[in-house]
Amino acid sequence: MLTKLPVIDRNREVLDALSDFIRQANVAVGDRLPAEREMMVALGVGRSTIREAIRQMQALGLVETKKGSGSYLKRPVSASSVHMPLTIDASDLRDALLQTLDVRRGLEVEASALAALRATPEDVARMAATLAEMERVHLDKGTAGREDLAFHLSIYEATHNPLFGQLLEQMREAFERFFAKPFDRPDFARRSFPFHRELFDAIARGDGALARDKTLAILAIVEEDIKDMSQ
Repeated sequence: MLTKLPVIDRNREVLDALSDFIRQANVAVGDRLPAEREMMVALGVGRSTIREAIRQMQALGLVETKKGSGSYLKRPVSASSVHMPLTIDASDLRDALLQTLDVRRGLEVEASALAALRATPEDVARMAATLAEMERVHLDKGTAGREDLAFHLSIYEATHNPLFGQLLEQMREAFERFFAKPFDRPDFARRSFPFHRELFDAIARGDGALARDKTLAILAIVEEDIKDMSQ
């Protein structure tokens, strides 16, 4: 049963409460959610708050709203449904990678610059260790997908902004496509390998502008390979 919520963080609380309600009530995919007014009364919030929560659930791909009919569960949810992975509606791998790359560019360029400004000696040591492992595996096998991801994760951690990590978790499935030999090509983005050391050096020196440039250089090569290898 839905219970009234305190005023603080009401939008997030409503979203959590709706997710819990769907799970606990065993609402099945295709079932209609409670009417707006019912949710407003049960939670003690206004119509705009309920609609914002529904909008967020739509953005997460959990709910579909049909005009004049109501909102329906589109996908199964868990207790942590607000952290469900994002999905990409793309017809092929090329489009999915290019769409994800747009988001990677926005996140990783800024993360690299912030890491250069905020990284502690411990952060730099962690990045150095992940880069060394990436280089070792790359030289041994010619590819280092998992280790490459670990290096980029260490940069996110060095921003000391947990939202970067949360966003990556939301998109992990999409991001991991880059590290799984896309197009069955182990040489995918191999030309970007030297830039990772240059990126690390820029961050370690605290040069945010150079860190941005090196990140853009890495992602430019990735984009070129997506387009070339998907032909």
